[in-house]
Amino acid sequence: MNFSAVDREMKISLTMKLEKLEEYLKGDVMFFFGSITPVQIQKYRFLLEELQVDKKYDTLYIILNTPGGSVETVERFVNMNRHFYKNVNFIVPDEAMSAGTVFCLSGDKIYMDYSSSLGPIDPQVYSQQQKMFVPALGYLDKVEFFINKSMQGTLTEAEFLLLKDQDLAFLTVCEQQKNLTIKLIKEWLVKYKFKDWVVHSKTNEPVTAIEKEERAEDIAKKLGDNKLWCSHGRCIGINILRDVLNLKIDDYSENYELRNLIREYNTLIIQYIQRCGFPEFFHTRKYF
Repeated sequence: MNFSAVDREMKISLTMKLEKLEEYLKGDVMFFFGSITPVQIQKYRFLLEELQVDKKYDTLYIILNTPGGSVETVERFVNMNRHFYKNVNFIVPDEAMSAGTVFCLSGDKIYMDYSSSLGPIDPQVYSQQQKMFVPALGYLDKVEFFINKSMQGTLTEAEFLLLKDQDLAFLTVCEQQKNLTIKLIKEWLVKYKFKDWVVHSKTNEPVTAIEKEERAEDIAKKLGDNKLWCSHGRCIGINILRDVLNLKIDDYSENYELRNLIREYNTLIIQYIQRCGFPEFFHTRKYF
């Protein structure tokens, strides 16, 4: 990549800010901006391998800004992360939606402040019929709505025509995506986020493996409940994540030193990305 003088200064400044974050967090830091797509897999692998050349820490922090994307790609990323790092933590300065939320739930910790948000999980599936990506869970909910109306004898002729034209193979793909997303969330929460959840905070009773699995399944189902969130783009902040989903979040709102380090870095790099019009962007101390 060719850099102008301004770009070179920006690179130097951003890398210095990232290295300050690494020093404070005692971990390698990767910045990720953009949708999560299969075409990123080779680049992502390269970035992780490059960090191992002078690896400083056993913990990886991912600063994530994403509207979502492919759950299968998230699974590939998670497998690569865990090959190199014992601990993987996520920092969400702004938002990590849909598949980005699934990605965060693979971490040991999730760092957010009062203005950060995750989102409902609804894997995006490409519809040949509509020539666009559609939310799988929303699509299944609508078909189920039509079926229920049919059983009650209240289905209109227009709704019948819409239901009749559904592609059964596509509906199967939507079901598979739904099941995969829930399966991955349950597996990752139990294995990583809940690994240190040993006793119940209120009763001090030991936490069983079954209780961890039940909590993980409840979180996955609630995140995928369109009736609860009403909109795929709904922002889910810290309070809802804690109170409704019973999900532990590391809140850095009052940790002014860490918040300033994250804000200064994130604000500057987002401004740079927007000025240049990049659809995606990665940054580590080794790559810009």
